[in-house]
Amino acid sequence: MPASIVSRRPAVCLWLCIAFALSNSLRAAEPASQGWPQFLGPKRNGISHETDLINEFGPQGPKVVWRVPGGIGMSGIALDGRQAVTMLERDGKQQVVAFQMSDGAELWNQSVADGYRNSMGAGPRATPTIADGAIFVFTGEGILAALDQASGELQWRHDVVNEFQGEPAMYGMACSPLVVDGLVIVTAGVEGASIVAYDAQTGRLAWKSGDDAAGYSSPALLTAGGRRQVVAFTGGSAVGLEPSSGAELWRYPFVPDFDCNIATPIAVDDDVFISSGENHGCARLTLEPHGDVLQVTEAWTSFGPTSVLRNEWQTSVLIDGYLYGMDNVGGAGPITHLTCVDANTRERVWQQKRFGKGNLIAADGKLFIATLDGELVIVRATPDRFEELSRAEVFAGGRQAPALLDGRLYLRDSEEVLCIDIRAAR
Repeated sequence: MPASIVSRRPAVCLWLCIAFALSNSLRAAEPASQGWPQFLGPKRNGISHETDLINEFGPQGPKVVWRVPGGIGMSGIALDGRQAVTMLERDGKQQVVAFQMSDGAELWNQSVADGYRNSMGAGPRATPTIADGAIFVFTGEGILAALDQASGELQWRHDVVNEFQGEPAMYGMACSPLVVDGLVIVTAGVEGASIVAYDAQTGRLAWKSGDDAAGYSSPALLTAGGRRQVVAFTGGSAVGLEPSSGAELWRYPFVPDFDCNIATPIAVDDDVFISSGENHGCARLTLEPHGDVLQVTEAWTSFGPTSVLRNEWQTSVLIDGYLYGMDNVGGAGPITHLTCVDANTRERVWQQKRFGKGNLIAADGKLFIATLDGELVIVRATPDRFEELSRAEVFAGGRQAPALLDGRLYLRDSEEVLCIDIRAAR
């Protein structure tokens, strides 16, 4: 063994021990749960690492902890351990409302805009984001607002789409804010300001990027091609952006009918997976460094009416190399199949035909699916076969994906907000 390596070994071991100790101390300082602070959870991929959850509902059905009146809208629920926060429309206003997670008591509400409605329905579409003591929301017409998390007091507000001389997307602005490195990022869909970022504390514009129409997807912070980046799915493209400046790293054209890119991009290993309905299909994109930018190649694609997976407004989840998602047939048609696809080979492994429209998250080796018909369904997340574990009618139904924290599942429709205990008996 070379003398130089021998002489460095004690120092290396010392630094490894220090790093291990620091790692343990930091891990001990971390909260037991990451919460569910934004659309689709901590990493915006619909996956929770919680365990010891039920496999089936008991003879009396799901254990409802509380159920309280809510309001109109398609916004999901964000959770921080104390507050369950959502957006809804009531009394002619788009409001942000915080409910106490323990019993559903309303802690505060704050109106951020007048009521919003179009041909797709009334109320806000986007899910709030909780970060650094603040709550960030985006209204149906494109007003971005920051509120104090404790009190709901308005901190700053921008009529984003109007300020950039744009028009709201056809079905309303649906992008849930993404908070990255002190910036809050939304898709505005205006020429010269397709995607915009504001300082989360002051509300000052930090950067604007691109010329695409908005679409209805929410951006995600991903590491792909070995590079940390914001990946946005606009009305006509998937794009990767440098978080601090908005500089475009790569672009992949993806043009469905009516700008209906709705699902959030997710990471598959070091690649990016995107999917759209309207019979458009899906693609796994490989990104490779090319100077200051990334070069896009197609690991695989599956387009058109025979595509293996056409996410309409539901983001698929990736578990152990398999994608589980809703495959919508035709142009926003009523037929939707629950589908499992091998993310490496693009092979459709199984498909439960005419499962019905719904939205899902994953935890403890299971899919928890809320349907438009008002059912909560538990399906085992396995590529072996479709295996439904339990099903029960619990609410009026909606497009929102469930939110999960500390063994409790939170759901809402346009009438109520409710909390269901899904912890396994101990």
